[in-house]
Amino acid sequence: MARIVVVGAGIAGAAAAYALRGHTVTVIDGAVSVGGKLRTSSFGGVAYDEGAEQFLVRTPEALDLVAALGLDAQVVHPDASRAAVWSRGSLHPLPARTVLGVPSSVQSLLGLLNVGEVVRAAADLAMPGKSPRSDVAVGGYLRRRLGDAVVDRLVDPLLGGVYAGRADELSLFATMPAMRADPSAIRSARAAAGAADAGPVFATLAGGLGQLVPATLSASGAQVVTGRMVRRIERTALGFRVVHGPTVDEQAVDVDAVVVAVPAAPAARLLADVAPLAAAELGGIEYASVAIVSFAYADPLPGEFTGFLVPAVEGRAVKAVTFSSLKWAHVEGALVRCSIGRAGEVELLQRSDEELISLAAADISAMTGLPAPVESRVTRWGGGLPQYAVGHLDRVERIRAAVGLVPGLAVCGAAYDGVGVPACIRSGYAAAACILAPAAG
Repeated sequence: MARIVVVGAGIAGAAAAYALRGHTVTVIDGAVSVGGKLRTSSFGGVAYDEGAEQFLVRTPEALDLVAALGLDAQVVHPDASRAAVWSRGSLHPLPARTVLGVPSSVQSLLGLLNVGEVVRAAADLAMPGKSPRSDVAVGGYLRRRLGDAVVDRLVDPLLGGVYAGRADELSLFATMPAMRADPSAIRSARAAAGAADAGPVFATLAGGLGQLVPATLSASGAQVVTGRMVRRIERTALGFRVVHGPTVDEQAVDVDAVVVAVPAAPAARLLADVAPLAAAELGGIEYASVAIVSFAYADPLPGEFTGFLVPAVEGRAVKAVTFSSLKWAHVEGALVRCSIGRAGEVELLQRSDEELISLAAADISAMTGLPAPVESRVTRWGGGLPQYAVGHLDRVERIRAAVGLVPGLAVCGAAYDGVGVPACIRSGYAAAACILAPAAG
């Protein structure tokens, strides 16, 4: 039975602890409560998610974990999938069967784009070229294939919703690997959309996703220590010493192995002495901050769409709006969730809560006609989402190679292979497997 510390009590760290159950595991987090980006609180009289609100169901990790924890009775799927895009003064249905905004058919673009822009996108089907052999920026590649309008009014807002990033900066290989299937972006999207299983794409828990991490940690049997930031990790003759707490109250625990499940910047700090090459690479991963502005309305919500994206070229503060009470049957009332903040929008997010509420309420009123809300709340996620820049996959490979040189050390979290809940769970499981592999051998 190994003694293991997991640094970080988000979903990745919780998944690692769960996979390591049966060993002596201690999970340490500097926050006062566990959960990371999964947080549920009361708003508008219901349990409401302040961070991630849903997870993909076309990969099994989240659903399987939910079932193992006995929470499967709480799984709910969206009532409908009626997403839209705000463009040129009105809402347009999001084209069906897109891959992060890349259309699988030219006809699906009619209405959202003008005729000239649709013709430009159609040129992709006959355009010569090869699938990229080395990583490139999403925007640069797709602008050449599909034109500016598809990138600015579809791809960029969808990537902004997932990564809070910009198409012209994000890695094609890391964020849109499906585009490598064919020189034509449309044919690549068509193949990816055709391969997708039928049925719901997303799910959530009726009691809020915030309960997932506590339930996972409880089932892991790990000891959980909160409110004590890990200050450093040191090598010892037999393993590692993990030092945590304020300088006036440092405590140390000696263990056989450590899983580092925190964002890139604190991970770099903790690995500086034990895995300096990995630390240097982690230091190169940038993050984008976001704010979630939630509103409760006295009036009924407009019923045509369950939410919409707002392209950056529209010049609005809000980048995405979800009509939560229309999307999820268990969310009563008239609740709306807005996302503000893309990579580089530092000045916008430096505004006060009152200013963000005013900006978001004005945007929603202008785009939907809703009057002033009766209740509001701002949740800030500073440095919330890692930016998968060009070359990200190679960077992750170098990080893992450097960490792999230190027996008993592993890393996991959103900084590596995906920002969604299933990807983070998978990352935690992989880190646990790395820890256990030497023992198994």
